[in-house]
Amino acid sequence: QVLTLDARNHGGSPHSPLMTYEAMSLDVQHLLTRLGITKCILLGHSMGGKTAMTLALQRPDLVERLISVDISPVSTAPLSEFSAYISAMKSVKIPDGLSRSAARQLADDQLRPVVQLPQLRQFLLANLVEVEGRYVWRVNLEAISHHLADIMSFPVFHKPYPGPALFLGGSNSPYISSRDYSEIQRLFPKADVQHIEGAGHIVHQDKFEEFVTAVLNFLPPP
Repeated sequence: QVLTLDARNHGGSPHSPLMTYEAMSLDVQHLLTRLGITKCILLGHSMGGKTAMTLALQRPDLVERLISVDISPVSTAPLSEFSAYISAMKSVKIPDGLSRSAARQLADDQLRPVVQLPQLRQFLLANLVEVEGRYVWRVNLEAISHHLADIMSFPVFHKPYPGPALFLGGSNSPYISSRDYSEIQRLFPKADVQHIEGAGHIVHQDKFEEFVTAVLNFLPPP
């Protein structure tokens, strides 16, 4: 059974002014309790990976295995880059009455000067939705920009997670680097670090088949 969970302020989940890893970890814990799941294999990408790590470190009893996709348990480099993306998204202007494809194309054109990677623009544009004839971002840009420092950092933990962990990065991405290995080892002593050749930050989009193979190889046999 695979469950995909939208983080708070993302996707179809409720908006909240609070956006910390402790709060997002509690969201997942509440969902597990509500569904009666006593142990799970947790996979998260980027911010979701940091949420998954936080939960594994807080409540190792709930996490059988952990997969962190293209993110390390350290502060993530430059805030300015993500700030610029959020500002660019906020400044997108789309007139009412456009078709979905025309609206996406217009938003794509407006984002391009700041968000140069086409794959990243497509990733952001997946959040453009039509509500009562108007195009809006379904992510809570205000809360995310307000908590950007929290999102880029990582909470302090002293006790390691004892279970198996896979850190799966993209070879073209800087977010799991050799500089992070000592901290990964400290908090996740059973961690295996792998990089998928030719993938950027959005590993599962860039190299889907290789990503799925790496994840399946890490899972316990059925």
